[in-house]
Amino acid sequence: MGLDITNLPGAVRGTFWYLYAVLDVWSRKLVEWAVHDVQDDQHAAALVEEACRREGVAGERLVLHADNGAAMKGKSMLVKLEELGVIPSFSRPRVSDDNPFPEALFRTLKYRPAYTRIPTASQT
Repeated sequence: MGLDITNLPGAVRGTFWYLYAVLDVWSRKLVEWAVHDVQDDQHAAALVEEACRREGVAGERLVLHADNGAAMKGKSMLVKLEELGVIPSFSRPRVSDDNPFPEALFRTLKYRPAYTRIPTASQT
């Protein structure tokens, strides 16, 4: 599986939401996702735990690939991976394209024509 986080612009300039996504690398299935207002290793750890529970994946059969971001290498995340028996795999240092499948998903999401359009009161 692959785990990544991307920022999504909020309705107010300079504010962001963070999209966390767990993707099955082989089938490209979006296994689990969540949106939070902060980027945090505890959110990432909870997402991985839920993905393992939902998919019925036993530890030690799962390798989780992630980039070298702070949320991915945070103590809460590493402890949760250890508890679940998940083997962590990280990108090579200073290589931005080592996690291509979640990055491709984010690019598809962000390049949709209606992505940045914010509905007005009359459209809701």
